[in-house]
Amino acid sequence: MNDAPDFQAATAVQQATWAKGDFAEVAHLVVPVAETLAGALRLLPDERVLDVACGSGNGALAAARRNWGNAVGADFVPALLERARERAAAERLDVEFVEADAQNLPFGDGEFEVTMSIFGVMFAPDQQRAADELLRVTKPGGRIGVASWCPDGGLQDFFATVVKHTGGPPPGFTPPVLWGAEDHVRGLFGDAVTDLRAERLKSRQAFRSADHYLEFFRSYFGPVKSAYEAVGDEGEAALTGDLKTVLENLSVGGDRALVVEPEYLQVVATRA
Repeated sequence: MNDAPDFQAATAVQQATWAKGDFAEVAHLVVPVAETLAGALRLLPDERVLDVACGSGNGALAAARRNWGNAVGADFVPALLERARERAAAERLDVEFVEADAQNLPFGDGEFEVTMSIFGVMFAPDQQRAADELLRVTKPGGRIGVASWCPDGGLQDFFATVVKHTGGPPPGFTPPVLWGAEDHVRGLFGDAVTDLRAERLKSRQAFRSADHYLEFFRSYFGPVKSAYEAVGDEGEAALTGDLKTVLENLSVGGDRALVVEPEYLQVVATRA
């Protein structure tokens, strides 16, 4: 009996989940995260930059604004790549977008001076392979930048509630949020990087209310949309009630609004 995780099957599920709704709408909330990471990477003109699991292109566009357009975005959801191309065209930025899995990037060894990922590579089922791919495509002496939600950054109860109602991943899979723990990231990259710097930062997100938050995420965010589909009509009220309780306890907006400030880990390292 083979108890090893089926990464191929898990990747297919992830691809279908992220294709639900329209993650491009959710990605607007974390544009500042991409801009902050791009700034921390200290991009230079004409450096070739890759944004892995780019979604609708936040990282690639942030890079293209700084290095005069020599950027590439890679993602496995075609509809998100189309949204990214629309955004690049609207800003007249020279960005190439390629359909690709973060665990099997179609690029040569050391092809990029800078490789980055914002809340993207963390969701690849085979974390070590995804980390190895980031390392492989980055030129020695180049930089790698990753932004990932922290396991204790504020959203853990929200996602734990979703898991409680729908069931978690199969045994053997590493939780995506461990990319938000510095020791775990150091373990994934090992001796292949030097000068790894990690910083916990906040991503402020403001909504009119908990109902507004849930309506938005249920419409556009694949994992939440999938959760509601999984519980069906009979489980909808219970899931909504539990999620509203989590959000209201998390909010720092007082009576005027629902404001959440989940923490993420920003990692910048040099490829050895």
